Amino acid sequence: YAMLRGADTTGVFQLESPGMRQLIQMLEPDRFEDLMALVALYRPGLLSLDQHVEYAARKHGRRQVTYPHPALEEVLRDTYGIIVYQEQVMQVAVRLAGYTMGQADTLRKVMGKKVRKDLIPHRKTFIEGAVGNGIDAKRAEEIFELIVPFADYGFNASHACAYAYIAYQTAYLKTHYPAQFMAANLTSEMGNTNRIVVLINECKAMGIRVLPPDVNASEYDFVVTPQGIRFGLGAIKNVGANAVESIVKARTEAGRFTSLYDFCERVDLGAVNRRMIESFIKAGAMDTLEGTRAQSMAVIDSAMENGTRVWKDRASGQSGL
Repeated sequence: YAMLRGADTTGVFQLESPGMRQLIQMLEPDRFEDLMALVALYRPGLLSLDQHVEYAARKHGRRQVTYPHPALEEVLRDTYGIIVYQEQVMQVAVRLAGYTMGQADTLRKVMGKKVRKDLIPHRKTFIEGAVGNGIDAKRAEEIFELIVPFADYGFNASHACAYAYIAYQTAYLKTHYPAQFMAANLTSEMGNTNRIVVLINECKAMGIRVLPPDVNASEYDFVVTPQGIRFGLGAIKNVGANAVESIVKARTEAGRFTSLYDFCERVDLGAVNRRMIESFIKAGAMDTLEGTRAQSMAVIDSAMENGTRVWKDRASGQSGL
């Protein structure tokens, strides 16, 4: 929770956006129910009424907790008198307007369609029911207006709970297993270059080194090492899983590669093509081999021709002088 209150939420499910970070800093969550409220409040309907601001102010005692009607205190106590979830809307309709649970569920389904005009028939039903229960018509109208934004987008509590639970799990992992968590995030986003940049910058902010890709050290995925997170070869453009598998296999069997020629002689060139080798060089994944990047680029064809010849000789049992 301390990490969340600092809005250090890159990689945390549902809590990453700039607007959500502002809300987190405003609300300062310190219990699971706050996480539920966060994901439910940050939706168009409630945002349009500034209910997120009101919720935070009431939570921290800056504003008094009040209820739309005394009969709703039990329903809205956990959310500081604010209607946050669809289930609360249903309970409001039952308690104030005399809806049956079946009718209230119909109201919920209408809200789920996200079309405000579909709520029009319910306005009359709600207000007449509330007046029949001794509630002033104007007050009933005001309470119904609190329900209307749910037709724009409102969460049910079970949905919010599920989202909050995953948010909590990811926040826990980021707090207690930061390197492993970030390595997993980087691996899951390997096809998204923009996202990789965001996550690498987050690693730097967290004090976690992201080591460059290296054909002598990297796996397909991003992996945690004592020195930091080693960049995954799978995140390099044009590189596939079969190619990396061939590289790791050759490295495991006979040790580190010493040069591009050595690499092409030992790695299956049926799995690793010229374009991949170019990508490795440009990404710095062959910087631990002999020569500069320019030199490596200049001898790709020669190295691959030599490698192909060695592989054919090996397959036919030939050996050279």
